[in-house]
Amino acid sequence: MGEFSHLDEKGNVRMVDVSAKEQSVRTAVAAGYVTMPPDLVALLQKGTIAKGNVLAVAKTAGIMAAKRTADLIPLCHPLLLDHVDVAFEVREDGVDIRAEVRLRGRTGAEMEALTAVTVSALTIYDMCKGVNKRMVLGDIRLLEKSGGKSGTFRAD
Repeated sequence: MGEFSHLDEKGNVRMVDVSAKEQSVRTAVAAGYVTMPPDLVALLQKGTIAKGNVLAVAKTAGIMAAKRTADLIPLCHPLLLDHVDVAFEVREDGVDIRAEVRLRGRTGAEMEALTAVTVSALTIYDMCKGVNKRMVLGDIRLLEKSGGKSGTFRAD
């Protein structure tokens, strides 16, 4: 395990200097899950949630969040994203969320993909809470990343 890159030699917080790194194509895929009661899943599938098209709004929110990650996470670098996609699979006990981010830059896209998943899940909760608050947001994780010095990572 390496040292914390966001601390200097005195233990002070710092933003990592990536200016000497070469640009390369970076990708990241993250996932998460919103568990919900079957009656809420049925309403979601029918498209009858009073606030509107939950998954369309959640997708838009996730894409917007990925683009604003540096504004939300203090030491993240602002990145010029080339591609962001958020996809959903409605299951009998909730919604599976998957976000993919691609860019050409000096640092990776993991935080942007994780932020997209998290804000998508929060949006689903927000739009459905008027019907039933018994939802659990969780299992948010990095599935894979590629590019950069550390190479490729794939979750088990």
